[in-house]
Amino acid sequence: MKVAILGATGMVGQYLVSLLQGHPWFETEVLAASDRSAGKKYREAAHWIHPSQMPSGIGEMEVANSDVKSVEELGSPDIIFSCLPSDIAGGVEEEFASAGYPVFSKAANHRLEEDVPLIIPEVNPSHATLVDFQKEKRGWQGFITTDPNCSTTQLVLSLFPLVQFDLSKVMVTTMQALSGAGYPGVPSLDANANVIPFISKEEEKLESETLKLLGEFDGEKIIPAELKLSATCTRVPVQHGHLESVTVSLEAKPSLEEVKEAWASFEGEPLKLGLPSAVKPIRYREENDRPQPRLDCDEGNGMTIVLGRLRMDPILDYKYLCLGHNVVRGAAGEGILQAELFKAKGLI
Repeated sequence: MKVAILGATGMVGQYLVSLLQGHPWFETEVLAASDRSAGKKYREAAHWIHPSQMPSGIGEMEVANSDVKSVEELGSPDIIFSCLPSDIAGGVEEEFASAGYPVFSKAANHRLEEDVPLIIPEVNPSHATLVDFQKEKRGWQGFITTDPNCSTTQLVLSLFPLVQFDLSKVMVTTMQALSGAGYPGVPSLDANANVIPFISKEEEKLESETLKLLGEFDGEKIIPAELKLSATCTRVPVQHGHLESVTVSLEAKPSLEEVKEAWASFEGEPLKLGLPSAVKPIRYREENDRPQPRLDCDEGNGMTIVLGRLRMDPILDYKYLCLGHNVVRGAAGEGILQAELFKAKGLI
């Protein structure tokens, strides 16, 4: 299937380009970005984070403007990956969906709309069929589906195997990498040797998206999970890898070994379907000083979250650390895995 990437010159767009190189199902057909990049060669428009990783031939591709007409002038894509900033993503994504394209969005604009799926393929693959209701309701031939916020993705992957123990409360403090702010991101004088204890709208995303992801699909909309969640989000001077300190209340009161076994045995539908990007979604490390962003965020080619330091908590019940690669598992790789899921289910 041929792919167009909107916002291809941004950090997530560049990672998508890299991860799609040699993909067995998807081939990059069109790269699109803003007016200031349109018409340039991709190598001129993109600040490639690792120049040696520029896929062969990609650098010479002309960049289109991020609208349907410009994209169709340079190719005939089958699906759209949108990595556009949220201030422009909403309307552009609707334009492509109404023109008949399946749109896989990284932006926050549509995540909480009743007829738009918010998907982590291992957690809630059944929510994907919400696009059928969306198409009927909006009169579109295409559709929009979304990925969660990067910090939400890894948190929910760690929580989902614990739902069986009557998960009722969650408190999470995030220590989020600089790359989560995109490029050029946080000014160096703000970030160096510092912790910034506020990320705009991040806590709200964590608290609301988690409830939708763990909710039940009634055929027309998602009924949010009945779960109390409190989040505090900070930015720390780490390049890649969000680390989260998570405390949970489990009404069934499992043993620590039962919790670890729930994580260890969890696989999810992508592995069962044999999707190209599927990996074991969770690894637990027994060492007291793990996980660490520098050592562990590339686990499973960046698609596996790494957990550690599970222990009892005197106020709630259990606490642990959760690490995920924010640009791969939390963004570009997550989007590709979702598109693979939709293809396997016959939705694209």
